[in-house]
Amino acid sequence: MINNRIEYDFVLVGGGPSSFALAHHLVDLASKNNTKFTMAILEKGKEFGSHIVSGAVSDLRVIQKLFPDYKSTDFPMEGICNESFFSILGNEKKWDVPNFLLPDGLKKEGCAILTLSHVIYWMYNKLKEKISKNPNIQIDFFTGFSAHKVIFKEDKIIGVQVVEQSYEEDPDNTVYGKVTCFGDKGFLSRDVIEKYKLRDNPQIWSIGVKEVWQLNERKDFSGKVWHTMGFPLIDGSFGGGFIYGMRDHKLTIGMVISLDSENPNINPQQRLQDLKKHPWIQEMIKDGKMLKYGAAVLPEGGYYSLPKKFAVEGGLLLGDALGILDIERLSGIDKGMESGYQAAEVLYEALIKNDFSETPLSKYKERLMTSFVVKELKAGRYFRFAWQENPRLLKSYLPILMDNIDHTNPYLGFLKIGLKNNPIKAIIDGIRLKILMDGYEVGPVKYKFDYQNIIPNFNPDKKIKTENYIKETIYSRPDAVFYAKTKYHEGNMHIDEFNADVCLKCIKTYDALGKDTPCVSDCTAEVHRIDIISGKRMHGMSLENCIQCRTCEIVCPEVNLRVRPTMEGSGPDFMGL
Repeated sequence: MINNRIEYDFVLVGGGPSSFALAHHLVDLASKNNTKFTMAILEKGKEFGSHIVSGAVSDLRVIQKLFPDYKSTDFPMEGICNESFFSILGNEKKWDVPNFLLPDGLKKEGCAILTLSHVIYWMYNKLKEKISKNPNIQIDFFTGFSAHKVIFKEDKIIGVQVVEQSYEEDPDNTVYGKVTCFGDKGFLSRDVIEKYKLRDNPQIWSIGVKEVWQLNERKDFSGKVWHTMGFPLIDGSFGGGFIYGMRDHKLTIGMVISLDSENPNINPQQRLQDLKKHPWIQEMIKDGKMLKYGAAVLPEGGYYSLPKKFAVEGGLLLGDALGILDIERLSGIDKGMESGYQAAEVLYEALIKNDFSETPLSKYKERLMTSFVVKELKAGRYFRFAWQENPRLLKSYLPILMDNIDHTNPYLGFLKIGLKNNPIKAIIDGIRLKILMDGYEVGPVKYKFDYQNIIPNFNPDKKIKTENYIKETIYSRPDAVFYAKTKYHEGNMHIDEFNADVCLKCIKTYDALGKDTPCVSDCTAEVHRIDIISGKRMHGMSLENCIQCRTCEIVCPEVNLRVRPTMEGSGPDFMGL
């Protein structure tokens, strides 16, 4: 009988920075001692990098370890940050917070400005070069191959299913591995986490929306980096903007908005358009044109949302699957790469000893806990909680500061915060914020799932003013999808609606309030809609627009949606974003 099993030593789910760092370091370790191994890297995009979105201002400390000579190679960089600003935006003006008031994590001078999709594609090609020189190492690259289901055998992960329609373990549609490594943003890793009950504290998420602009050739912001708070987020939602100057007169403009908002109608893509209406940004993009648009969710829970185990029998979590984005330092790429680097060390030891059980794999967590990854996460462990526990900071104090940036000066704004509110309470709030930001021990943090924070009848106290902007610089959500370059093969039914009656009830609730349902409002790509069928207002989907961000699933108040990876390389094309 012919054995059709497709078997490898290691299977990597997702072709992101953590996976490629793992693969490169493992090849380096094995090459030194002539060690054999086999590996498969599964990527749901049509090519490596095509589903990668990132703000991408990063410390290159792991790249330096993996490629000590990267400066003398063709490593793709948009530049090195030479000026970094943290700015509070009023409706009309901005205030660059003095450097001495900023935490070190917000000072980005010396960091590399990257287009992460290009970096991933570069790492892929460098990996091919390495293994071509070493016949003992076999790495198979599967682009357009989505991992659709984790295959468990009792309490052990034995591989992943790569054909969506099959519901039984079948050698012809399953890729088997001694260890399967998950670096995805929750498409499959959530099943591992749920199966082994790894996370006591829920992960909380934000959504990042981003555009790349080609500017007038007379404008050059290369090397300049801005992160912003304030306009247009004055509804109490946590988040802000980012503007990065790239080479060749290009500019990255984006927003990150936390999905633990009380507001059921955040509409992230339109908030990005509002940000672009600010006079400062209007002046930047005047006479320019948009090149790319995309969106992706980001894990924000940090230290207190880390899983209890980082590895189980036959499986290991990397990067975003672990949730090691450091929101205080705006640092995720280097931490994801470091997780892959440390995982490679542990997998190499397992390879030498031919022992792939959970006991040797558990050393992976020990390594990460003593690395800069978790040390920095722990130092900023109260950052998100600081803004979450006190709504006054964003709902009351921030608008006062914004108003004074526009009409007087920010320092007078700080004084007015105390005068317009209870002065003692304002002082206590400031001290509390400082204590949390500095990481002084106040006890464990407990989060709710993001959708549990939604207040259906929420109405913001204040509204932003947007006037005197160039209409040609602003894009509707349907128009923005064009710049995500989505393309789907027939039959990609990749979002599950579990119960249509549940959606009907949700629609009635929000119709009565004069609001869109969260899935319709917060979709970044005009997927979810309300159809009238036989007189009933029902949930519908335009799946051909989907850019695979998972926001709808996270904000669904009824937990009635699940986004699955697309098939056959379908979806957006974020190369160059």
